[in-house]
Amino acid sequence: MKKILVVCGNGLGTSLMMEMAVKEVAKKIGLEVDIDHEDLSSAASSNADIWVAATDVATQLEEAGKQNIVSLANIFDKASIEAQLKTFI
Repeated sequence: MKKILVVCGNGLGTSLMMEMAVKEVAKKIGLEVDIDHEDLSSAASSNADIWVAATDVATQLEEAGKQNIVSLANIFDKASIEAQLKTFI
Protein backbone atom coordinates (compact mmCIF):
# COMPACT_ATOMS: atom_id res chain seq x y z
CA MET A 1 0.00 0.00 0.00
CA LYS A 2 1.36 3.40 -0.97
CA LYS A 3 1.18 6.43 1.30
CA ILE A 4 0.00 9.67 -0.29
CA LEU A 5 0.38 12.94 1.54
CA VAL A 6 -1.67 15.91 0.33
CA VAL A 7 -0.04 19.20 1.29
CA CYS A 8 -1.13 22.84 1.36
CA GLY A 9 0.15 25.95 3.06
CA ASN A 10 -1.86 25.60 6.27
CA GLY A 11 -3.02 21.98 6.14
CA LEU A 12 -6.67 22.95 6.34
CA GLY A 13 -9.21 23.56 3.57
CA THR A 14 -7.23 23.22 0.37
CA SER A 15 -5.50 19.99 1.33
CA LEU A 16 -8.76 18.48 2.58
CA MET A 17 -10.47 19.25 -0.75
CA MET A 18 -7.52 17.79 -2.67
CA GLU A 19 -7.51 14.73 -0.40
CA MET A 20 -11.15 14.01 -1.27
CA ALA A 21 -10.38 14.31 -4.99
CA VAL A 22 -7.31 12.05 -4.68
CA LYS A 23 -9.35 9.42 -2.78
CA GLU A 24 -11.96 9.45 -5.53
CA VAL A 25 -9.35 9.08 -8.27
CA ALA A 26 -7.43 6.35 -6.39
CA LYS A 27 -10.64 4.36 -5.99
CA LYS A 28 -11.49 4.82 -9.67
CA ILE A 29 -8.11 3.49 -10.85
CA GLY A 30 -7.97 0.73 -8.22
CA LEU A 31 -4.96 2.14 -6.36
CA GLU A 32 -4.68 0.92 -2.78
CA VAL A 33 -3.43 3.89 -0.78
CA ASP A 34 -3.29 5.48 2.63
CA ILE A 35 -4.07 9.18 2.15
CA ASP A 36 -3.60 11.98 4.66
CA HIS A 37 -3.17 15.75 4.51
CA GLU A 38 -1.02 18.26 6.35
CA ASP A 39 0.58 21.68 6.18
CA LEU A 40 3.81 22.46 4.34
CA SER A 41 5.99 22.95 7.44
CA SER A 42 4.93 19.56 8.88
CA ALA A 43 5.44 17.88 5.51
CA ALA A 44 9.13 18.77 5.58
CA SER A 45 9.73 16.10 8.21
CA SER A 46 7.15 13.59 6.93
CA ASN A 47 7.57 10.64 4.62
CA ALA A 48 5.30 9.54 1.79
CA ASP A 49 5.50 7.56 -1.43
CA ILE A 50 3.59 10.22 -3.37
CA TRP A 51 3.04 13.91 -2.60
CA VAL A 52 0.08 15.93 -3.91
CA ALA A 53 0.03 19.73 -3.83
CA ALA A 54 -0.92 22.86 -5.72
CA THR A 55 1.85 24.05 -8.04
CA ASP A 56 3.34 26.64 -5.65
CA VAL A 57 3.51 24.21 -2.72
CA ALA A 58 4.73 21.41 -5.02
CA THR A 59 7.69 23.59 -5.99
CA GLN A 60 8.55 24.07 -2.32
CA LEU A 61 8.29 20.32 -1.70
CA GLU A 62 10.64 19.70 -4.61
CA GLU A 63 13.10 22.24 -3.21
CA ALA A 64 12.93 20.36 0.11
CA GLY A 65 14.07 17.20 -1.69
CA LYS A 66 10.74 15.40 -1.96
CA GLN A 67 10.13 13.18 -5.01
CA ASN A 68 7.09 11.70 -6.76
CA ILE A 69 5.12 14.94 -6.59
CA VAL A 70 1.72 15.43 -8.21
CA SER A 71 1.66 19.15 -8.99
CA LEU A 72 -1.78 20.67 -9.62
CA ALA A 73 -2.43 23.96 -11.37
CA ASN A 74 -6.12 23.35 -10.58
CA ILE A 75 -6.74 21.45 -7.33
CA PHE A 76 -10.08 20.19 -8.65
CA ASP A 77 -8.65 18.73 -11.88
CA LYS A 78 -9.27 15.01 -11.35
CA ALA A 79 -8.02 14.16 -14.85
CA SER A 80 -4.65 15.72 -14.00
CA ILE A 81 -4.57 13.92 -10.64
CA GLU A 82 -5.29 10.62 -12.39
CA ALA A 83 -2.72 11.11 -15.15
CA GLN A 84 0.03 12.09 -12.71
CA LEU A 85 -0.80 9.36 -10.17
CA LYS A 86 -0.57 6.74 -12.92
CA THR A 87 3.05 7.76 -13.59
CA PHE A 88 3.97 6.68 -10.04
CA ILE A 89 2.27 3.27 -10.01
